[in-house]
Amino acid sequence: MRARSFFISTLKEAPADADVISQQYMIRSGMIKKLAAGVYTYMPLGLRVIRKIENIIRDEMVRAGSIELLMPMVQPAELWQETGRWEKYGPELLRIKDRHMRDFVLQPTSEEVITDVARQEIKSWRQLPVNFFHIQTKFRDERRPRFGVMRGREFTMKDAYSFDRDEAGAGLSYDKMYAAYQRIFTRIGLVFRAVRADTGSIGGSRSHEFQVIANAGEDVIAYCPDSDYAANIELADASSVLDGRKAPTAALEKRATPGKEKCELVAEYLGLPLLSCIKSVVLAADRTNEKGEPLPAKIVLVLLRADHELNEVKAGHIPELKDGFRFATDAEILAAFGSKPGYLGPVGVKSNIAVYADKTAADMSDFCCGANEEGFHYSGVNFGRDLPEPVVMDLRNVVEGDKSPDGKGVLRLQRGIEVGHVFFLGTRYSEPMHATFLDENGQPKPMQMGCYGIGVTRVAGAAIEQRHDDKGIQWPDAIAPFEVVICPMNYAKSEDVRKAADALYEDLKARGVDVILDDRDMRPGVMFAEWELIGVPHRVVIGDRGLKNGEIEYAERTNLAEKTMVPVADAAAFIVGRIKRD
Repeated sequence: MRARSFFISTLKEAPADADVISQQYMIRSGMIKKLAAGVYTYMPLGLRVIRKIENIIRDEMVRAGSIELLMPMVQPAELWQETGRWEKYGPELLRIKDRHMRDFVLQPTSEEVITDVARQEIKSWRQLPVNFFHIQTKFRDERRPRFGVMRGREFTMKDAYSFDRDEAGAGLSYDKMYAAYQRIFTRIGLVFRAVRADTGSIGGSRSHEFQVIANAGEDVIAYCPDSDYAANIELADASSVLDGRKAPTAALEKRATPGKEKCELVAEYLGLPLLSCIKSVVLAADRTNEKGEPLPAKIVLVLLRADHELNEVKAGHIPELKDGFRFATDAEILAAFGSKPGYLGPVGVKSNIAVYADKTAADMSDFCCGANEEGFHYSGVNFGRDLPEPVVMDLRNVVEGDKSPDGKGVLRLQRGIEVGHVFFLGTRYSEPMHATFLDENGQPKPMQMGCYGIGVTRVAGAAIEQRHDDKGIQWPDAIAPFEVVICPMNYAKSEDVRKAADALYEDLKARGVDVILDDRDMRPGVMFAEWELIGVPHRVVIGDRGLKNGEIEYAERTNLAEKTMVPVADAAAFIVGRIKRD
């Protein structure tokens, strides 16, 4: 490719609403153009990156035995109604009507469509296992699209779906996809971790996220440096930080705490350690009667040590809250506890209020908590003596220094960007959609399913968040828009430079290198700055001064200060040797 015949359009400044590095650099380098909130046009440079990511994904999916097809972006509502997701998916599901007023959706994912394909095409156990994938545009109507391509409304995703006879077979399919994802992100050139994760709106039981390590990540990963344990903080197991509950040593005492609504203020006012305080979180589950009429919400009290935070995903596993919950309103709290927030506690609560304690809170003794009366707290509180034993669950976020659940060290936290997710679905979709096959005995059985997604466009943004400097992007070789850029000095004026640049360009192309020759009439400083912004990983500078010594200058984007002079005759072979390939 020659720059004069390509389209390059860079900006000196990013738009004011570009709030993360990847968004800023993708816009400045001319890779994307914003059309609407969360909707972008992929310009030629950006599209080259996306296509390279797709090709790596496609190669590894086929290698793992998956078969490519292409499902439509527009899907009939009837399929989503069969699985119940028409109502449950939420406002992110963009619903549309055709001219006949029939309901459709713009697909955010394709579980329903692929299950419909399977129930029509797969009849016998002899056709299983099978795995299908496609790379297709998706649309999720995010309330607040942000971070450029990392949380857009329209995006490209690879989604694959496996169908098996039984759980054992489905587990093998899951493992194949897990291994394929490991290869995909390794080939792309990213530092990543595979972590245990919640299944979310997709459903299922077994789940792993593939997280690219980056400071701008929205997710927090808990991992053990001394083992392979890693999990999204939403799912990381949090054991008690105490070695069991000690026997009571203090008497229950009701103490005045005027105007002290925070645990930190209460502890300071009473002269108590903060870690001896329990905080109360009140959750509510909305209910209706058989006629669909609203009933008073079910109130649940969750107890946590004062320095710990509620994990809302774990709270969703509380039986009373499994169908959804919210934080209780001030009015609901006053009605249930007789006090406004800030003075709540588990002592003397009504019998219709379910009380759950995190594992650490349940191990506490002689603790301080609200007295359910404005301006008062209890100290010296003990379970079993002053109040009933709570139901104990893991309900908090892990923190740095917690014991690793595998017993091999302590946990550390780091931020990550989710770029891939694998799920074992079981019969979550095959049963409601009657996707069955006949087994060896001629009996119908529901297919066991798995689904496996990669955010193709999100990978591009995540790569930039992980690899950049103050000059611009530092693409991994495998997904860079070009592997090599040749920057000739005075290309139009120096015949020697032009001949050497053209010869190297043709030689590199013949060796299969994705190279661009910048044959534009630009000042060297401007040319260098533009390619540093774009992030091509290998740069060659050809000038009259170097050619007099029979040399060209080579530098890598990740270390531009280290320049290597290479003999012209050896240049092509030298450059090929520096490119990181599979």
